[in-house]
Amino acid sequence: MSRALRASILLLFLASCGGGNFSAPRNLDDACSIVAQRPSYLKAMQQTERRWGVPVSVQMAILHQESRFVGNARTPHRYALGIIPMGRQSSAYGYAQALDSTWDDYQAETGHPWARRDRIGDATDFMGWYIDGTAAELGISKRDAEDQYLAYHEGRRGYANKSYKSKPWLMEVAQSVGERAVMYEQQLDTCGH
Repeated sequence: MSRALRASILLLFLASCGGGNFSAPRNLDDACSIVAQRPSYLKAMQQTERRWGVPVSVQMAILHQESRFVGNARTPHRYALGIIPMGRQSSAYGYAQALDSTWDDYQAETGHPWARRDRIGDATDFMGWYIDGTAAELGISKRDAEDQYLAYHEGRRGYANKSYKSKPWLMEVAQSVGERAVMYEQQLDTCGH
């Protein structure tokens, strides 16, 4: 085999390995299965819990709702007249579906300018930072996944103005997030996490 062919194969192999694993874990209804498949997720969430006081189960429930644990998740495209692409619905990106402006605030306030939304440790730290600020500003417990999710989705000002009250679908989603957090907490207890 020629040197050029070997170098090309090696380069192709390295390029295929460097993109990151953005696929979702299997069985998203089982917290123990998720952390068994992706121990790095648990490590990141435990670090966030130590730093910001946000329980792992709450982080997992919000991550499930926002991205289904897909690291490079984006909002759908908008179309004019049903066919002309008009860009994405919002700038939300990554595991935590953080908006550009909120992510910029996080980077500035935490002194973490190289943080990336598609890196699980940065995404969970962002969620911890945001939930910690919500708890301080609005008095919502960090264990209250339902109300924390409403504030996460609507923004703190939107939550304070009760904008979610006019969105019954969102209140159902938030209730589901709260129920999932309880389920994940019980499951994590059974598998010793």
